[in-house]
Amino acid sequence: MDEPHLIEFLLNIAGAAALLIWAVRLVRTGVERGFAAPLRFWLRHSAKNRLLAAATGMGAAVFLQSSTAVAVLVSNFVAKGGLATAVGLAILLGADVGSAVVTQLLMVRQSFLIPLLLLIGVVVFLRAEGSARQIGRILIGLALIFVSLDMIRLATGPMVANPATEAVMSYLGRDLLTAFILGAVFAWVVHSSVAAVLLFVTLAGQAVLPAPAAAAMILGANLGGAFIAYVLTLSAPLPSRRMVVANLVLRGGGAALVTLLIAAAPDLLDRLGAGPTRQSINLHLVFNLALAVIALPFVGALTSVLVRTMPDKPADESSLAAASALDPSALDRPQRGLDCAARELLGMGQKIEHMLIAVEPLYDTWNSGVAKTISDQDDAIKKMHLEVKLYLARLGQRGLDEELGRRSMELASISSSLDSASDAIARIMLELAKRLDVQELHFSPQGRAEIADFSDRVQSNVQLALNVMMNQNPAEARELVAAKEKVRKVEQKLQRNHIGRLREGLAESIETSNIHQETLRALKQVNTAFSMVGYPILLKSGDLLKSRLT
Repeated sequence: MDEPHLIEFLLNIAGAAALLIWAVRLVRTGVERGFAAPLRFWLRHSAKNRLLAAATGMGAAVFLQSSTAVAVLVSNFVAKGGLATAVGLAILLGADVGSAVVTQLLMVRQSFLIPLLLLIGVVVFLRAEGSARQIGRILIGLALIFVSLDMIRLATGPMVANPATEAVMSYLGRDLLTAFILGAVFAWVVHSSVAAVLLFVTLAGQAVLPAPAAAAMILGANLGGAFIAYVLTLSAPLPSRRMVVANLVLRGGGAALVTLLIAAAPDLLDRLGAGPTRQSINLHLVFNLALAVIALPFVGALTSVLVRTMPDKPADESSLAAASALDPSALDRPQRGLDCAARELLGMGQKIEHMLIAVEPLYDTWNSGVAKTISDQDDAIKKMHLEVKLYLARLGQRGLDEELGRRSMELASISSSLDSASDAIARIMLELAKRLDVQELHFSPQGRAEIADFSDRVQSNVQLALNVMMNQNPAEARELVAAKEKVRKVEQKLQRNHIGRLREGLAESIETSNIHQETLRALKQVNTAFSMVGYPILLKSGDLLKSRLT
């Protein structure tokens, strides 16, 4: 192949692969933005048994088109104590199966699907509001996935008979270890094992990749997909990391063993279907399904092993004492000084997030040590709030122009909001949890589940607010402000549900009525406080009027 044709081929392949990666993420983004809350609810309530947990993980991965996204969601639940590590691992094994099911579904289509999906998707996206609008985004993403796969088929057609291509692909067919590593690296680079598998299957179907090489690269993509989740949870609490490490060992180790098996007996692929396409895609499904079936009975034992190999480390209080970001030397440089204040507020927000995560389990089991830690954190927040105000005042004494002065007022307002959130946790929720313990009261099962789900919703919004504080992204700021209204409506609904239980005369609901209602209001207060982070960004971008919902 001459050089111009080679450049054209590489551009076509690169463009098609880029479109595929983006389209997969477009679908996932639509699901996350439109249906994150019910998805979290679904996952949270999957702990009844391991089979149900695995089935839930599979369904979630089909919706999100990503086992990695499921792993990140589940790691949050495990970190908060909402799910046991073994249950979380069962969900991940099911999610791996779900990602394989996705590739099966996306490889089977009719010619009319692309224009139909685009037509419906664009109309819905442009005309609908709220969650319904995200359905349009999902449909557009699916259509673009099919378009990208067609582009790959067209681009690779002329390459089949090319000697250079044949030589490279023939080598990969003989050296399955290299093919395995390339598949893992590619999945890691694009951060999507689904996109990687779809690409490899399509190349195999075009006879560009030999079946053994495609199989090895698909198995490598399984390792790469598991490694993505491992990297994304490196800073997560230890129970979450144990779960992800277990999945990495099972999925990556299993993929390596199957690759060696195929290298020793390549005829095994013939049993998976007729032709490279069917063989490759069936291998992906059979591998993940077999892994789940074999590993599910042993997730408890594997978790116990990881507890011994990754033991809890005693906290070193001296190492936890973070230095203040309020650098006195930056006072003569106003912009840098404001950046220091913003960093300090981010630290305040993270402390409050930890307080929120820690207080919710106290409603079930009181722990004086945890309660003292929360109270101490509130004192620390009070001190940080005062120091931020004084720091900003000193900055103002240096003289600030209009823009910097406005930014200083915004930071002072956010600091006050965060202090209010800390109060809601340490001075309201903590006291309410203690009353439950002292008076030996218990919520009704329905009431307790509602509080847990509402708390999880608020925690998710707090995480979003922290992201907005870091990236100042207007799109995420709009999402954060919109979430404020959603939380208000959910809180009203939950209050009505509680009143309904009172009318039914449920003893537990009557005994805990004030505690239940005040907890809901406190959680709404925390959510409102963090939503304030988004308003200055929307004001600056000109989106405040159409986004402000209260």
